[in-house]
Amino acid sequence: MADLMILYRNILFSCVTLMALLSAGKFCPAAPEPAIVQPLGNWTLDVLFEQPRQIVLKSDRQAPLKRFWYTIITVTNNQDIAVDFYPQFELVTDTFQAISAGDGVPISVFEHVKKRHQGRYPFLEYWEKTSNKVLKGSDNTKDIAIIWPDFDTNAKGVQLFISGLSDETVAIEHPVEKDNAGRAARVMLRKTLELSYTLSGDPAFRSDTSLAYADRRWVMR
Repeated sequence: MADLMILYRNILFSCVTLMALLSAGKFCPAAPEPAIVQPLGNWTLDVLFEQPRQIVLKSDRQAPLKRFWYTIITVTNNQDIAVDFYPQFELVTDTFQAISAGDGVPISVFEHVKKRHQGRYPFLEYWEKTSNKVLKGSDNTKDIAIIWPDFDTNAKGVQLFISGLSDETVAIEHPVEKDNAGRAARVMLRKTLELSYTLSGDPAFRSDTSLAYADRRWVMR
């Protein structure tokens, strides 16, 4: 029975990703994977990531407490040139919920996160405020905070999708949409880092809920 439940959860989790891609107009039944050997002329930033954590705050004295989740990534450009940096971050749950980073997140949340981690990350940046260039070399490494509002308390797993870390792209035909000439619309997919986590803890005691790292991989999305 336990094995069947795990199988069911994995199938459901895959369906969530499928639904999120469909809603974004970026799904193809045979979507390509990133190149094993990076094509000549393309770049990919080196990235490290912290375990996602939660933080509970008031936006002001009269407002009720709100729960947020955040992670910190560290990106380094080991290419020979500076690269453009236009990141996007999305959290997708196994209950069919997709949330873009920053949705309903006041800047005061970042200020609290920055203060919490000022010892290790004295130059922590908020992803919406970071510059759109990453200069080459470890001296120009960026530490970036990514923050989401709380998600479905019934979720048992989440995936974090981080795009903008690479300029590798591919164009595919949309399975449904058509262009003005009646041909399949072309959709551009980007090399995206996918981080998978499982949740532990009783949903009734949200403050005790934690995310456990499960896997990382590069996908075209």
